[in-house]
Amino acid sequence: MKAIITGGAGFIGSHLTDALLRKGNEVIIIDNLSTGKKENIPPGARFILKDILKEDVAEEIEDADVIFHMAADPDVRLSAENPAKSFELNLVATFRLLESCRKADVERFVLASTSTVYGDAELIPTPEDYPCAPISNYGASKLACEGYCSAYAHSYGIRTTILRYANIFGERSTHGVMHDFYKKLKKNPSELEILGDGRQEKSYLYINDTILATLTAYERQTALYDVYNVGSRRKYTVNTIARMVCDYMGLKPKFTYTGGARGWVGDVRTMLLDVRKLERLGWKESTRFEDGMKAYLDWLALSD
Repeated sequence: MKAIITGGAGFIGSHLTDALLRKGNEVIIIDNLSTGKKENIPPGARFILKDILKEDVAEEIEDADVIFHMAADPDVRLSAENPAKSFELNLVATFRLLESCRKADVERFVLASTSTVYGDAELIPTPEDYPCAPISNYGASKLACEGYCSAYAHSYGIRTTILRYANIFGERSTHGVMHDFYKKLKKNPSELEILGDGRQEKSYLYINDTILATLTAYERQTALYDVYNVGSRRKYTVNTIARMVCDYMGLKPKFTYTGGARGWVGDVRTMLLDVRKLERLGWKESTRFEDGMKAYLDWLALSD
């Protein structure tokens, strides 16, 4: 199989590249290295330095069996300050990539979407058919991406898989609450600032389980267009994660809070995805949250 991975030098994309190479597939990475790192690209993958927002890639993706579209603006917080950035890097870039797929007659497309498309869902755990009402510009841009993917699937026969990821963490990740807490405590071991009131409660999934979920949905989906939640069956408060990071580092800092129910504009206070649809395909979370966090913090410690 010939697979194209946009954003393959980034966090999730590079782990997906590893998994596909282990299965003996040909993998081509398209990345502009704006947030991805060249050292994340494994031997065996071909790398093309291109910006899908500005450049047509129809020639590069010709004869590809599948496009895994992992490239995106991942910063939910900054999307409130700079709405145009998430609009362009998420929606416009996705539209341009879909156009390249149409021109190159690509038959399979996988989109990395997000749990934030649901907004403040009243039904917890939240299933895929729950009405989407994003409260962040990031979530809005991703929901618009899903809309165009649906249109291209039904208009041009591009079989498409939408993956609504929860909070994904693990080695090579350079953002997120665990990363932020670790870096803050390295700078000031005596005090930890926590955004909001610390009682925000969300689902987190380790990267290895995320990649297995991604490939399970891709390989076993039968419909022309389908959507899958990708997350854990459990949720954790920000305060709990803060205590776990402190315990790992052997620290007992003073916790301070910025206040309010949300950590930032557009922050979803409670998120837990219903993953039974994905489990019916045969996927199951296999890494304990505590074990995944330790592996990630070990990696951060080695990266200092």
